[in-house]
Amino acid sequence: MTQQSTGPAPELADADFAVDARQANGLTEAAQTYLNRIRGGDMGALPATLGLAVLFLVFSIASDRFLIPLNLANLIVQAGAICVLAMGLVPVLLLGDIDLSAGVAGGVSAAITALAIVDHGQHWSVAVLAGVLSGAVMGVLIGILVAKLGIPSFVVTLAFFLGLQGVSLKLIGDGGSVRVADPVIRGITIDNLPVVAGWVVAVAVIALYAALALNKHRIQVRRGLQHLPLSVVLLKIGGLAVVALGVTAILNVNRSRNPNFPIEGVPYVLPVVIVLLVFWTFVLTRTRYGRHVYAVGGNREAARRAGINVDRIRVSVFVICSSMAALSGIIAASTAGKVSPSSGAGNTLLYAVGAAVIGGTSLFGGKGKARDAVIGGLVIATIANGLGLLNQASWINYVVTGTVLLLAASVDALSRRRRSSVGVG
Repeated sequence: MTQQSTGPAPELADADFAVDARQANGLTEAAQTYLNRIRGGDMGALPATLGLAVLFLVFSIASDRFLIPLNLANLIVQAGAICVLAMGLVPVLLLGDIDLSAGVAGGVSAAITALAIVDHGQHWSVAVLAGVLSGAVMGVLIGILVAKLGIPSFVVTLAFFLGLQGVSLKLIGDGGSVRVADPVIRGITIDNLPVVAGWVVAVAVIALYAALALNKHRIQVRRGLQHLPLSVVLLKIGGLAVVALGVTAILNVNRSRNPNFPIEGVPYVLPVVIVLLVFWTFVLTRTRYGRHVYAVGGNREAARRAGINVDRIRVSVFVICSSMAALSGIIAASTAGKVSPSSGAGNTLLYAVGAAVIGGTSLFGGKGKARDAVIGGLVIATIANGLGLLNQASWINYVVTGTVLLLAASVDALSRRRRSSVGVG
């Protein structure tokens, strides 16, 4: 005889790749649902977003130059390479692995791109393709050693971190550098969209997001699936519109200190980051491949038993990471105007990993989104930018950034413990 429970059904908590089974019928209930998720340990990008808001408030009070259009444009440029590299690291971190070689892989790829133009006279598109393909090859080699031979990713990528610095020295020469003068590559960070084009892009982004969000809501309602209230969907669209139009309005102001040479428009690096963010958000949240990445990151053995090719997924995330590292290295070379043997070394990787973790990606695997990398990258860049305006010693930047990273890792660990206590993996 089967007993039927008459008690209340257990409350479900959201994961990054699942939705709450409850139905929120209004703003109040939707807000309560969100608060319950936070209490259950699913904080997402909230800590990083609040931290970024606090940093903007503190630096805007401490320096009257922080919020001027010229500095905000510089901040976006400074964050570009970090955000792109951090986005590449997110899939690796989702699997609970690490890639210590990503920074120097980007430096080697940038060197290959620069040398293809300078020494071999290749078109910038061919040179960039060569750089990205070289990054993909590095990712394949790392992935095979990790997935097929079972060597810990820490050891493999540490070896590549050391070895690829030797490759950079061989390509460029000790103490040398390769100038990046191609107008297209250099223009990624020093040129801007025309003012009208900036407005068109902003409106297009808002319209695209609105169309996708409203269509998703319509389909969910028609099929009787769990969905957010229409008012919440409209609020999200309105919030994006305020941010997109506000940023565009600020950047379209003439920010030049010389009236004879106007500087206005959205830096090209911003649309590049947005396109990559949209692409990887779609891949991770809307495709079968993305679901497999989260499944492997959540429970590798369960994913294997479910028929997922775990080794292929593990190899693929390292290919993604190294390919994105190549793009990040090219953006960094655009900013610096050159590539040297030290490009991608130093603190490049540490900042990128810090950006992903600060944004909300878990070091334990299975939890994170592409947006985390962008939010965390903005936090990292804001700290460096704001402290630079205040003329603080460089050691303070390291201490503050390290403290923020430690706080983010602590929040991640506490959130994980909280989710475990309420029965969520």
